[in-house]
Amino acid sequence: MKLITFDVFRTLGIPGVRYIKPERMYDHLEEIRQADWLLFPEYWQVNALAYGLGARIFPSLASYHLGHDKVQQTRAFQAVCPEHVPPTAIRGASRAAVADVESRFGYPFIAKRIKSAMGEGVRLIASRDALQEHLAEEPVLYAQARLPIDRDLRIVLVGGELIAAYWRHTPLGEYRANVSRGGRIEHAAVPEAAIALARRLARELDLDHAGFDIAMVDGHPYVFEFNRLFGNQGIADSSRRIGAAIGRVLGLGDDDRDPDGEPPLRLTA
Repeated sequence: MKLITFDVFRTLGIPGVRYIKPERMYDHLEEIRQADWLLFPEYWQVNALAYGLGARIFPSLASYHLGHDKVQQTRAFQAVCPEHVPPTAIRGASRAAVADVESRFGYPFIAKRIKSAMGEGVRLIASRDALQEHLAEEPVLYAQARLPIDRDLRIVLVGGELIAAYWRHTPLGEYRANVSRGGRIEHAAVPEAAIALARRLARELDLDHAGFDIAMVDGHPYVFEFNRLFGNQGIADSSRRIGAAIGRVLGLGDDDRDPDGEPPLRLTA
């Protein structure tokens, strides 16, 4: 099987992969046409590869298109499982939008940049002045009710296979649990309802390489977002385990279900 990757670090655990720099794509069109799979192209490459060349890419097209910004994925979540989406408003940066969000959520609430990762662009908005400051930088008002939580879950699925699930504790004085923001990882009991929600979203939205961020409130899971390019913190032997799972998606014939990986997850009802 001929495999080409455009991200060498994301495919370290997959044998026999040919690396091509994304910016050199047009210098290798014939080689790309002959490949069975193209792995981890950059977003700007996807339409040319999938629609122009008819190539098979991994992660899936849905993983790219829905994962491109928070607006796209939130609207998909609201269509599939609205009861598992925190109260959210997606509006333009108008006076009417500000009044609507203030009336609906009050202060404080969470505002997010629609294209961001690792907690960047996420703000706790405590006043109209803070909201106006946020809107001076952001053309879209993405507002979300602040949930009564001090931790959330990162659940990683590759090809529908559960790779990892762990808690991320919010640092004292913070409102973001991202590890890049000082969030503390804890491998404690994971609610089955959160795992089930992540699996459902992956299955129904065709997301085959995703790290889901899910919060629990009174035993009920709420999904914040998923990251197509998730961090590997908290995943033991991540390159080998994720590479093996990707290989199974590609049909490489490896059915070794990681007997030496992380210990079984402890689940709670």
